[in-house]
Amino acid sequence: MNDRNGQTEQEMRRTPGGKADLKSMLPQELGLYMASVGQPAYRGRQVFRWLSQGVADFEQMSDLPKGLRETLAQTADIGGPRIVRKQVSKRDGTVKYLFGLADGNCVETVVMQYEHGNSVCLSTQAGCHMGCAFCASFEKGDTRNLTTAEILDQVVFAGLDSGLPISNIVLMGSGEPLDNYDNVVQFLRLVSHEQGLHIGMRHISLSTCGLVPRIYDLAALKLQLTLSVSLHAPKDEIRSRIMPVNNKYPLAQLMGACRDYFETTGRRISFEYAMIAGLNDGRDCAQALCGLLRGLPCHINLIPLNHVEGSPLMPSGRETIRRFQQYLQGRGFNATVRRSLGGDIDASCGQLRRKVMAGKKD
Repeated sequence: MNDRNGQTEQEMRRTPGGKADLKSMLPQELGLYMASVGQPAYRGRQVFRWLSQGVADFEQMSDLPKGLRETLAQTADIGGPRIVRKQVSKRDGTVKYLFGLADGNCVETVVMQYEHGNSVCLSTQAGCHMGCAFCASFEKGDTRNLTTAEILDQVVFAGLDSGLPISNIVLMGSGEPLDNYDNVVQFLRLVSHEQGLHIGMRHISLSTCGLVPRIYDLAALKLQLTLSVSLHAPKDEIRSRIMPVNNKYPLAQLMGACRDYFETTGRRISFEYAMIAGLNDGRDCAQALCGLLRGLPCHINLIPLNHVEGSPLMPSGRETIRRFQQYLQGRGFNATVRRSLGGDIDASCGQLRRKVMAGKKD
């Protein structure tokens, strides 16, 4: 049955528990919800501002009528995550959180400090089923998409607890963002909204292992974020060994989507390249990488591999990485080596979650 604004109850965003998911709503959606409970639309904007500040109790929303607060407490859920584990690096101040969710699952969030500001690395799924050989996030079974609110909560509550104002966002934690496309796009709209956290798209990076159809979908939105493609190998035979997604979307298809993304958005793409000893760090791979990316404005981010316990893959040596970088730079490519942060606090994606979730299963 339609309400007086034409929105059905089924269309309203819901939490897994069935209550209204106000945190996942834009101001105009909140306005429709307020109308459905007999309130003026402007109440939605008031609630939106409170939620952006991390308020998790309707009683704290002092500019709302008492009756409305009581109604919202009965029909909606705005509870936040709990901190299961918090680690702070003694080396560089990086803060890693393991946030507990309502269903007992956990997700990792990392706050990193740079000269240009503080960045938060977010998870978009609980676990990941993409199966990349170098990543601790891979889960064979217990994987689910995070709701829009669960993604947004990571920004809000990591900033509040750490006391570090967040100016940059990277969707590069556990999970494949484009595998949770609808919720991630809604998150991008929420976190950049001028009445909310107002973090501009140019301060947001989204990483993908290469879900080609979704790259085209994202390009069509013409958002001004930075697309980071986890490339990690310039040849199909190598990439398929370490990234199963390459069997479905090989490099020719991936690069076609990347070139379309640049032509559609005008945004330079960043290519992530983990340096793995004896696998992708030789001169032949450097040459192949130059050929693969020739003519495409891009940035190549060389990443010293974070070794995952139990994995046979080992990081390349510093001198090998330096030679690889110099080769790329000598051919006109913008190639940098990522600064490693939080190495003393299980900062690699999925390591801390894996330890805690494994303990729960024992």
